[in-house]
Amino acid sequence: MIRRIHSGGPFEAKIGYCRAVVAGGFVHVAGTVGQGDDVVSQCKSALEIIGKALEEAGASFADAVRVNYYLPDAAEFEPCWPILSETFGANPPVATMIECNLIDPKFRIEIELTVLAPQT
Repeated sequence: MIRRIHSGGPFEAKIGYCRAVVAGGFVHVAGTVGQGDDVVSQCKSALEIIGKALEEAGASFADAVRVNYYLPDAAEFEPCWPILSETFGANPPVATMIECNLIDPKFRIEIELTVLAPQT
C-alpha cells in the first residue's frame, strides 16, 4: 500500500509531487526548502515542514535512516550543524551533503529525508 502526504506547498501542484510517500516500510520525504532570509532560518523552517509530514505519517526524526542536504554554497552548511544535531539527537541518520543549484536562488538549503515507517 502506498500513502501520499501533501503539505499544500506551491511547488507540489506546479511540479506534480507530494511532500512524502509512505511505501515499502519507509517514509520518503521530498526535498524540502524553508522560508527565511538566511540558511539557518531556512533550515529550521524546512525541518518544521518535514516534521509535520513525519507526524502525519506516524513517524519522527528519531526514525530517520538517511538524509541528503543540498546547498548552493557548501560553506553555508556548518551554521546548520547545531540545528541538525539537535533535531536528530541520539538517533542520527547517515547523511550526504551536495553542493548544487536549487530551484530558486533565494533558497539556501534543501533537505531530503528517508525514515523507517511505523509498524502497523
